[in-house]
Amino acid sequence: MSRSLAIDEYDAGELAVRFEAEPPEELLAWALDRFHPRLAIAEGGGAEGMVILDMAVRIEPEVRVFTLDTGRLPEESYDLVERVRARYGVRMEMVFPEAEQVEALTGRHGPNLMRQSVDLRLLCCQVRKVLPLQRHLRSLDAWVTGLRREQWASRAEVRKLELDHDHGGIVKLNPLADWTKGEVWDYIRANDVPYHALYDQGYTSIGCAPCTRAIQPGEPDRAGRWWWETDGPKECGIHCAIYTGGFEHELEAILGRTGSDGAGHDRAGPPGEQERER
Repeated sequence: MSRSLAIDEYDAGELAVRFEAEPPEELLAWALDRFHPRLAIAEGGGAEGMVILDMAVRIEPEVRVFTLDTGRLPEESYDLVERVRARYGVRMEMVFPEAEQVEALTGRHGPNLMRQSVDLRLLCCQVRKVLPLQRHLRSLDAWVTGLRREQWASRAEVRKLELDHDHGGIVKLNPLADWTKGEVWDYIRANDVPYHALYDQGYTSIGCAPCTRAIQPGEPDRAGRWWWETDGPKECGIHCAIYTGGFEHELEAILGRTGSDGAGHDRAGPPGEQERER
């Protein structure tokens, strides 16, 4: 099925309205029927992703799941991958950054460049997360995320079904968009769903080890991401295009060293040419 024929903007709007009041299982069942096996769940350690995985496996035991292995994940993230395999029999697809790009990145700025400036942190996210995701999504017609509207301001308007124009118009599904954090954890407890061990240590958002910490009492859930930044977006560029005018020339220099994005495609800048608010 070609992406251009899958769903157009009108269909996406109609389907978003149709599934807005439906439970997430209904949206997942529809999507799996329409797109499997060219649909995959993105699970990066978050509780939401595990809820979606548990629901989806009940509908389609061979549902595809992937995670972005940035090379800087905490050990507990790999433990969760093994627990998913043991519990559900699902082989999680590990998506890696291009080695040449990581070598160029760290050669220019060192392994802990994310602490030097917001722009360099965003550059690290681009090389280790955004570009590998772009490459992986080219093989799919739809992907599923655990985005929820209450997570952060940049996610407040997310729809349960939308066309992801930052990634070539692929269908993006957010089945838990209207769920609260309490509903997520109620489901996990009721269904004995495996979850990331760092949640028990006060973490509320899971990312790379150097960029994630437990939150303090009274802090919002995403306060544990890039906490040393005072003016940076609490996003990495996966779910919204970020354009600052700062890291793009560095990214182009790194891609220029490798000659491509690692997948045989011409070099390109970041996925968006201007900042887009959701």
